[in-house]
This record gives sequence, structure tokens and C-alpha cells, in this order.
Amino acid sequence: MVNFGGNKISAGMGKLVAFGGNGVGQLLTAVAVALLVRLFSGPGPVLLPEGGSDSDYDDDGEAESPAGEHAGIEAQAAGKVAPVTIRWSNITCSLSDKSGKSVRFLLRNVCGEAKPGRLLALMGPSGSGKTTLLNVLAGQLGASPRLHLSGLLEINGRRSAKRDLKIAYVRQEDLFFSQLTVRETLSLAVELQLSDRLSVEERDEYVDNIIYRLGLVNCAGSNVGDAKVRGISGGEKKRLSLACELIASPSVIFADEPTTGLDAFQAEKVMETLWQLAEDGHTVICSIHQPRGSVYMKFDDILLLAEGSIVYAGPAKEEPLTYFSKFGYLCPDHVNPAEFLADLISIDYSSADSVYTSQKRINGLVEAFQRNTSLILYVTPLVKEMGFKKRIAVSRNSLAEKKGSWWSQFWLLLRRAWMQASRDGPTNKVRARMSIASAVIFGSVFWRMGRSQTSIQDRMGLLQVAAINTAMAALTKTVGVFPKERAIVDRERAKGSYALGPYLLSKLLAEIPIGAAFPLLFGTILYPMARLHPALSRFGRFCGIVTVESFAASAMGLTVGAMVPTTEAAMALGPSLMTVFIVFGGYYVNADNTPVIFRWIPKVSLIRWAFQGLCINEFRGLQFEHQNSFDLQTGEQVLERHSLGGVSINDTLIAQGRILLFWYYTTYFLLQKNKPKYQLLELPPPEQLQKLEQLELNPIDPPPLNQVEPSQQLESPPSDQFLPFILEAAACVPYILSADCVVFMPEKLILASYWFLNPSGSRRSI
Repeated sequence: MVNFGGNKISAGMGKLVAFGGNGVGQLLTAVAVALLVRLFSGPGPVLLPEGGSDSDYDDDGEAESPAGEHAGIEAQAAGKVAPVTIRWSNITCSLSDKSGKSVRFLLRNVCGEAKPGRLLALMGPSGSGKTTLLNVLAGQLGASPRLHLSGLLEINGRRSAKRDLKIAYVRQEDLFFSQLTVRETLSLAVELQLSDRLSVEERDEYVDNIIYRLGLVNCAGSNVGDAKVRGISGGEKKRLSLACELIASPSVIFADEPTTGLDAFQAEKVMETLWQLAEDGHTVICSIHQPRGSVYMKFDDILLLAEGSIVYAGPAKEEPLTYFSKFGYLCPDHVNPAEFLADLISIDYSSADSVYTSQKRINGLVEAFQRNTSLILYVTPLVKEMGFKKRIAVSRNSLAEKKGSWWSQFWLLLRRAWMQASRDGPTNKVRARMSIASAVIFGSVFWRMGRSQTSIQDRMGLLQVAAINTAMAALTKTVGVFPKERAIVDRERAKGSYALGPYLLSKLLAEIPIGAAFPLLFGTILYPMARLHPALSRFGRFCGIVTVESFAASAMGLTVGAMVPTTEAAMALGPSLMTVFIVFGGYYVNADNTPVIFRWIPKVSLIRWAFQGLCINEFRGLQFEHQNSFDLQTGEQVLERHSLGGVSINDTLIAQGRILLFWYYTTYFLLQKNKPKYQLLELPPPEQLQKLEQLELNPIDPPPLNQVEPSQQLESPPSDQFLPFILEAAACVPYILSADCVVFMPEKLILASYWFLNPSGSRRSI
């Protein structure tokens, strides 16, 4: 193992000056403040025990009255926060490969604590496990059969494996409906989550308070925007994400690298908002890579991770610098402490020698922290709170909001879907131009068709390309938009804002006027230019058939978008499926000649039913010029020749309606089945659990930080005792096999192996 010594300092560090002054006095001050806060705040709220009744009890064991529940609702609407303390210990997360022969540890025995009124920052280099730990604490770690997660999680001193607590989770990606303004986004979110609890005036006042609190006053009337339409800035989007998460007054706020993609000014504004939320009583936990100095000074607590292990956990600001100075690592004057800490716990891949040196340094720091965990992890000792009746109970209504009625959700979602669809000017303009351009091109090619024998083929070709064009236009629009919208819907459903049924129905109805406009525009231009069957009723049925086909293609696009995870995958799968339906669409392959094993495909092909309906509408009643006895004289003969007769137009519309319902039902089933699943936190091994219980029952009073004993430092071996060789590789991680056996496998960079001399003097190959 790698040890550290108090007198030995690593080569190249030199004599440096410590940053920040007297760490002992600051530590004593922090201890005093923590004791005062703990004394006046008292224990935080706890969850009801699993399997308990829905009745809540106060300190005297009396049932909570309806008036008390109403007061709790008013307190929530007023923005009051119930204090919550989260403690975790022995969090271990490992990922095995597909063969199950090797395991990679993402987290190793991670412990920590997050308190109300304090901002905890998870820091570390890329791949250190920051986001993994944040997802574990928030209960948002995606489930996988190759993932194993164990550890102990306590909420206000009570063990909890279920994520019943109301939390806010701000992800790196800020996803919103682009055509809604900031105020409309917040108003709809408030109505969906608190529709039965606030009046219209209270709701408007609540939204105004959130807008003012998050600094969104200047952009309240601006559209959110997206990549196509310019909207609010990145920092404003991040604060809008926070505002949407704060609607239900959550006690705990998780933020995954909230400064990613922002400039220094916007990043500081976002972190200032998080700091202010912590000052208001929230428990705030965020992951961050390398903040600027002014942002670092806003942190109350910090947890440093390196390769899934803790290097330091405790108060921020000067305390980490004082702690590392005990091992000879001093932060120079006028240097950002965050940069110093990031460099200290990062591996330098510039050379094989630097990889070994930095890896040895990190392993020694991890080992040193593990030996002193009980002494330096918490300012206050871990004390197990005994007696459930003495705790402050939190009503279940404050942990899981009651959703509004089915119809109230439907009307709210219908209004939002209509605003998004009707205001999407760029998309609607492109679709309108494409409809006009397609109609003009097809009309020019098939200009004023006559009644000759050759016009039969022209008419069928025109009807086929009309059916294909309509379906493909609707499909590509849907698969290009829905995967992004699905991510928003999944997040809102995870918060319990609404059910899946009202969303799908509202989306279908809201898109009817917009979706019908483009097929009608296409048919209005094409029909007279090609001089199809000259009857107003036939023109109306032509437009009706292509409109229903457009809706069916959109429903198919929803299914494709629900089936695959990304827009790119949807754009690849959707046209491929449509190509199959085109082949069996009735024009290229006669239905009577279709192989038996494929005869089910024409029955589910929306292209085939649309094409057949258009042919019946066009050819029935038409008379064609003929000169020979074998010429086709009537439109009915044409339909019979191509196996398109035997049904009516209504039958084709009904068939398309069934296809539409099938795709909508499949979409509902896929969204219901593919909803996010999260990894369950298993209890640690019994021996670790017993050790933790002993620590809780017999807490250790921590000494001042300057009394932490540094360990002995291990000198680097001479460079001539190992022979490096470099081999290109990918997706590897460093491992320490033993004291004299090390293998370094950096991720996506190099594979550096070493031959060391063992104590007997013989070479050992790794």
C-alpha cells in the first residue's frame, strides 16, 4: 500500500505557502455554528415507516387534523421548506462486462452527509463517479442487469431504500417546449402539480414569486426557444429548470453539473441561485467539474472523488487545503483552490512516469482518508436518533403530490400541445412550402391528364406518389420531434404531474387542425393541375383520404419514436419501415401475387389502403378511350385488373382508422413499458452493516483537524527499475493489483504495463 509521511514531500512540489490562514480557528468556528444550528433547528422530518397507515402523528401521538393538513398545504404554497438531512455510507457501485468475468467499480465505499441550509459540491476529474453518486442519492441511477449497487442511505436518521421523498433533480440537459414563454412554462407546471390546491390568484402570485426568486423577470415573456428558434440564454434555461423543480417546494435539490456549457458569468449566476436556495433551507447537492474561485467560495461542504473513492469529505473553503497540507501538498498563494484540488486528484497521462506518480499519490490520499474517516468526515458525530414519536412527521401529501383529475390534466395538456403546435412557425412554414412544392412538381409532371389508355398508368402513378409523399412527410416530421418531447414527458411523468392517457389524447386532438392543413393544401393544388376526376365530391374524398393517411403516418412515427432512444435512430428506423409498406402498397406488387407469408403486410400497410381508396375514388365511373377489344374501357375494369376492387371508400377509411388506433395503442404500451427504471439500493454486507451500527451507537467526538495524523509517504521507485511499453487500447481504467504489481489502463488513451522487480529479484510480467 502507499503511505504518506509528515516530513517527506513529493518531488517537484517545493516549499509552498498554505492558502487561507489559520485552519484551526475556522474549524472551531464551524463546530460552534453547527452546534448552534443543530440546537435551534432540532431533528428534521422523517418518512413514515413502510407499511404504516396514511395517518400522520404529531409529537404527542395525536392524529393530524384536516386543519393541520390544510396548513401544511398553505406552507408549501408559501415556499416553506421542511429540513432534510441525508447521510450515506458504504455506497459501492460496480459494473460488470457482458461476459461477467471482469468488474469495474464506479464507486467504492463512499460515505458522506448533506445537511439542510448547506450547499454540498461533488468534485473530481472526469470519470471519478460524481454523476453516478449524485444519481444514486437522488434515486435516478438507471437500472441494468450488469450493475450492482449496495450501501446505506439515511433520511433524517432513518434508513430508507425507497425514494419516497419529494426531490428536485436538475439534469445537464435543459429540455422544454420551445414555443412556450417562461411564464407559460411555469404556469402550466404549477397547474399540473398544484391545480387542486391553489386558486387562480394564488397560482399567479406563486408563479410571480418563483420568477422573481430565480431572477427570471426580464425574460418572463420570452419564448424558451431551441436550436431552430433563438430564445432565452443558457443560464436562464438552467434557472428555469430550477424554477420548474421548485414548484412543489422540495426539501432536497440535486443538480448535475449545472454550469456545463455556460460562460463564467452565467455559471456564477446559476451557482449563486443554488447557494441562495441552500440559504432558504433546502438541502442542495450538486456535481461540478472545476469551478472558478468565486464559485468555490460559495460551497459549504465538499466531497472529492477520484476513481470512485473519496479523497476528502467535509467542510469546504479553507479546510480541504489545511487537510492536504498535513501530507505536504500546499496550495500556492493566489491560486484557485478548486484548480489546486482538481490537479491534486487527477491522473497525469502525459507520460508513463507521470501516470505512475499521480496514481500513487491518489491511492495514498484515498488510504489516508479511509483511516481517518470517523475523525474528519463530519463536524458533528453520527448519532442515531431514537424514538419515532419524537421526530417531526412529514405528511405523505407533502411527499407525493396528488395529481389533478383526468379531465383537468387533459385540458391543460391540450392547451399546451396546441400552443406548441400552432406557434411552431419554422416547422409549419417548411411543411407548407414542401406541400406546395410537391404539389406543383407532381402537377407539372402529370399536367391535365386525358382519358387515353396511357393515362391509366399515369393516374395510378400519380395516386401512388401522392400517397407516399403524404405519409413520408407526416412520418419524418413526427420522428424528428417526438423523441425529444418524450424526454420531457418522461421527466414530468416521473414527478407525477400527469398520466399517460391524457397526454396522448391531447396530442392527437391538438395536432388535428395543423396536421390536416398540409394534406388539404397539397390536394387543393394537385387535384386541378392533374385534372383528376372532375367532381367536387371526389375532390373532398381525395382530401379526406390523404388527411387520414397523414394522421396514421404520424401515429406510426409516435410508435417509432417511443421504440428507440434517440432522434437519429428514429430517423433511420421510420423510413425503413415505410419502405416495406410502400413495396406492398398495391402498385408494385399485385395483392394476388403476394407470397403467402407476406400477405399480412398489405393488410397493415397504410400506403396500400390510402392508394386503394384514392384509386376507387378516381376510377369508378370513368370512361376511357379505346380502339381495341382488349383495351380497358371503364375504371371498374382497371380496378379489377389491379386487384383493387371489391371494397368501398368507407372500407379503406375504416382500415386506416384501425391502423391509426393500432399505432396509438402500441405507442401507449411502449411508453408505459419503457418508462425509466432505476437501480435499487441494496443493503451492504452484514459485517459492514454491524460496524456502522456500532459507530452510530458509540459515536466518536472528532478532534480538531490539525490533530489528524498523516501517514508515511512512499517514495517513488527509481525509473530504471521498470520497463514501460505502450499499446493503443480503449475503454480501460487503472487498477492496483498489489504493492509490487500495478497495471495502468487509462480510459480511451493508452495501456501502460510495467515489469517490476519483486523482492526475490526475478522479473514479474503483468
